[in-house]
Amino acid sequence: MKEPVDKPSMTTERTPTAAVDREQIRRWKANLETEIDGIAIYRLLAQAEKDPERKAIFEQLADVEVHHERVFREKLREAGVPVPERGPSLRARTIGLLARWFGVRSVLPIVRNMEAGAYIEYMEQDQAAQSLAPDEREHRRTMSRLERGEAVAQPAAAIAHREGWHRMGGGGTLRATVFGVSDGLVSNVALVMGFAGAQTDGNFVLLAGVAGLLAGAFSMGSGEYVSMRAQRELFERQIELEREELGLNPEEERKELVLIYRAKGLSQEQAEVTAASLMADPDIALETLVREELGLDPSELGSPWGAAIGSFFAFAGGAFVPVIPFLFAADASFGYVAASAVLSAIATFAVGASLSLFTGRSALFSGARQVAIAAVAAALTFGIGVVIGVSTGI
Repeated sequence: MKEPVDKPSMTTERTPTAAVDREQIRRWKANLETEIDGIAIYRLLAQAEKDPERKAIFEQLADVEVHHERVFREKLREAGVPVPERGPSLRARTIGLLARWFGVRSVLPIVRNMEAGAYIEYMEQDQAAQSLAPDEREHRRTMSRLERGEAVAQPAAAIAHREGWHRMGGGGTLRATVFGVSDGLVSNVALVMGFAGAQTDGNFVLLAGVAGLLAGAFSMGSGEYVSMRAQRELFERQIELEREELGLNPEEERKELVLIYRAKGLSQEQAEVTAASLMADPDIALETLVREELGLDPSELGSPWGAAIGSFFAFAGGAFVPVIPFLFAADASFGYVAASAVLSAIATFAVGASLSLFTGRSALFSGARQVAIAAVAAALTFGIGVVIGVSTGI
């Protein structure tokens, strides 16, 4: 509700003056809401965190946000603006719930981006907000270090150590392909065996297999597209935030580059010269900060369409194997069912052996385990198909 500006207020609240315009008040209110959410998020993360040291870090961060919240609450009161009590937003509660369900580290990228956004917002506001901006920047750095499992108390060593959790190079593509083939193979062999167990016509088994292949492949492809698109947008947002920070406070970014190269073993003088050389070209400075601070390669953020097409064909390739014998079958006789089972077992073993590249287990063990999993799934659906076939008289 707008306050009257042409009549004196009949309440104890003061009408905002020209010195404190409505836009400033709007910003303070938004900042207050941001800090209330920040307090709630860090407290919820502390509750979900099992490690005592990391729990203490989240509690300390919550205390800092409490101080920030008081600053903006007092600013609003001084301006004569009512400050109703409110709880955290649905977004903050959801982040806490996700942390409890999937682990604290799963939500740290979200919190990190929120802190980066707050830093940029505060740097563009009044002196009170700007004085709090360095805290928000440090919170963002803390989230990055916690996300990578690094020591928060040792910034130089932390900056130098990069695990590259989000780099999607050739190994990630190979892994996605192998698992896509595995999903298609196991799901479709179970589907085909279920229809075969019902003693249906071979054409029905073929139809079911092809339908399962297409449905699963489109589902995998679309799901991978959405996932990769979201991941790419997250990475692009991180890069854009880094670009804005570089524009707002180049001296801080220069100091961060010095820290990075000091941690890599350069002397103070060498690090200063290297940082100054990089900062001379904003594009090179940004790329270096993105690589060293965020662990991202700007040229390899991943292609949503490439991931979708790759997943589609990987799933389809695996799902096609159990269907092959029924391309030549007029019925679902034992011979065709056995041929489908043998082909699927061979392919499943090969997939399981390939997974040993990632698990470090022996190829024989991994292959046998994968065959056993597929066999259990196929046997269960075959048995269910038999029961349905007998009960319905198919």
